[in-house]
Amino acid sequence: MPGPTRKSAVKKATTSRAAATRTSAAKAATPGKSAAEAGATKKAATKAGGTKKAGVTKKAATAKKAPAAKASAATSGAGRASRGATRPGALAAGAARASGERARRRSTPLLGAGPAEARATSASTSTPRDDDATTTTATTTTATATEGAPTAATTPAKHRPRPVAKAVPSTKAVARSGVRAPRATTSRRRSRGSSAARAQDAPVRVLTAVRDEPDEQAFRPGPQPGAGAAGAGGTGPGVEELLTAGVSAIRMAAEGAGLSPDDVERHLAAMLAFVRRRLTGDYTVDDFGFDRDFTEHFYLPVLRPLYRRWFRVEVRGVENIPSEGGALVVANHSGTIAMDSLMTQVAVHDEHPAHRHLRMLGADLVFQTPVIGNVARKSGSTLAANPDAERLLASGELCGVWPEGFKGVGKPFSERYKLQRFGRGGFVSAALRTGVPIIPCSIVGAEEIYPILGNVKTVARLLGAPYAPITPTWPLLGPLGLVPLPSKWIIEFGAPVATADLGPSAADDPMLVFDLTDQVRETIQQTLYSLLMQRRSVFF
Repeated sequence: MPGPTRKSAVKKATTSRAAATRTSAAKAATPGKSAAEAGATKKAATKAGGTKKAGVTKKAATAKKAPAAKASAATSGAGRASRGATRPGALAAGAARASGERARRRSTPLLGAGPAEARATSASTSTPRDDDATTTTATTTTATATEGAPTAATTPAKHRPRPVAKAVPSTKAVARSGVRAPRATTSRRRSRGSSAARAQDAPVRVLTAVRDEPDEQAFRPGPQPGAGAAGAGGTGPGVEELLTAGVSAIRMAAEGAGLSPDDVERHLAAMLAFVRRRLTGDYTVDDFGFDRDFTEHFYLPVLRPLYRRWFRVEVRGVENIPSEGGALVVANHSGTIAMDSLMTQVAVHDEHPAHRHLRMLGADLVFQTPVIGNVARKSGSTLAANPDAERLLASGELCGVWPEGFKGVGKPFSERYKLQRFGRGGFVSAALRTGVPIIPCSIVGAEEIYPILGNVKTVARLLGAPYAPITPTWPLLGPLGLVPLPSKWIIEFGAPVATADLGPSAADDPMLVFDLTDQVRETIQQTLYSLLMQRRSVFF
């Protein structure tokens, strides 16, 4: 009958499908079976169940063809499983190659990872789990991807530290640090660069970047060789760099002023050495307070610009000064301020071959002045008294005296180059007792530096000064009136007057002392007239 026959056929097909499903599930749960066979069985069961809504004849034909479909599905499922296992392995190998040399440099072996731990890790990775088919598939894929690579038992485990981004300093940071920033290059470009390029980049100073994750990087310049004490976040120039920069600036200033840079640098070095000696006390002072180190390295260098540039002193007859032994230089005095004695001292030291120091004899007022008296003592001056003069001359020193005194310095401009009285001839008696020669000295040009137009005697008495001058610039221009006029100077040393053949007893003969004094005065006066006639101009 058609009805029962149809129902029995449907029941048999349903029973056959359930049995096929149980058989495939049992095969998938069996240990040792591959994931490909389980997938093939599952897909065959799905195909068998897909005929639920078809006719009896079609279901019977499908059931008869089930063994062939199972074999075909198993082959295709195995192929897809093999491709699925191969594809992740290819991606992993590509990612490993993409990491390249940078990943290998940054990787370091783990501390304490021995062969036992490596074997345990390998065993835990390769052992399949029975309760999860997906875990088995992942283990098989990992094993396929790592074929041909060293095992964990022979290679120590490695870890990759967190990458630190390289700092790119800004323009302002580079300008503040004063160093040159390196060129930004990638690791691949560095690996491809030649050894010559790496050798050129070696001396470049690199800014060190300190990074606090995830904050921004703080740039700090690295330590510089030869740098002095600096803050924690930067560098400072050392003493050598500062001195080099200072000397370079001084040389440039000297060239701009028309001076010799070598001379300026030499004088600067001498001045620094002088300061060091003063701080350490490495200098000597004689019985009269003369400080040779102070005179040669401070006092005379201060006066030389006036001597050479301002007054342009011309010296004649310096060969008349003996190279050794005592001698007495006698000169005319003028100029409102005693600049002539200072210029004579510089002329004797600089122009004489022996570079002798002129020990000047000054008045009491010079040594009573607070600052001027101390400087005068250190520069070799002493009180104009016969005992001191005779002691210096007897010891072989070269002394200088200006017998006119304040009468010659403070005389009006209308009486210029007219010598005043030379006193009572005390310098002649000192020369006679010591037997040293007397050297007349004539100075032209000092009368014009401060031309005296008048003398306020009342102010001079209130101040205790010998005179209170009024000049074209003083007191009208105030402090600017103290600047001397740039007159042209000529200093001439005459032939020495011998006194050794007269003997020390001649100093007690007043007439002989007076005659020698007058002879020296007339020699200086006649020389002044001769020099004035030879002079072309007061200032040229």
